[in-house]
Amino acid sequence: MPAVGAAAPDFTLPRDGGGTVALSDLKGKPVVLYFYPKDDTPGCTKEAIAFTDHASAFEAAGAVVIGVSKDSVKKHDKFRDKHGLSVILASDEDSDTCERYGTWVEKNMYGKTYMGIQRATFLIGADGQIVRVWPKVKVPGHAEEVLEAVQAL
Repeated sequence: MPAVGAAAPDFTLPRDGGGTVALSDLKGKPVVLYFYPKDDTPGCTKEAIAFTDHASAFEAAGAVVIGVSKDSVKKHDKFRDKHGLSVILASDEDSDTCERYGTWVEKNMYGKTYMGIQRATFLIGADGQIVRVWPKVKVPGHAEEVLEAVQAL
């Protein structure tokens, strides 16, 4: 997982609604990059809705919010439409970006070991450096905590 002060690994990923989103295209703006396991699951839905609920405040602070999972763009579009989401949803189907950010990890549930995305958020400054990292995110209150960090930049 990249540390605070490190250059954020660049990425170009397909996004909801078509097209791509690239970190390099967002230089000059703070970026909230959050990784989540799967579209339309309870925790992931609550997290996406919380970031959407604060979208205007993130925008007022000049920040762009991007959610990343391995789900396809088609699934992202359904997820966005079903819940009225306004954050960018990027598809990392080959998990390359997840691996470079250290969020593609071995998980354990009910005694079964498998690979999956660890919920984590990175605040990337306008200069492309990582300003703050939230590893192993707990959803309640998280979007608000990230917003406070963005507003403090």
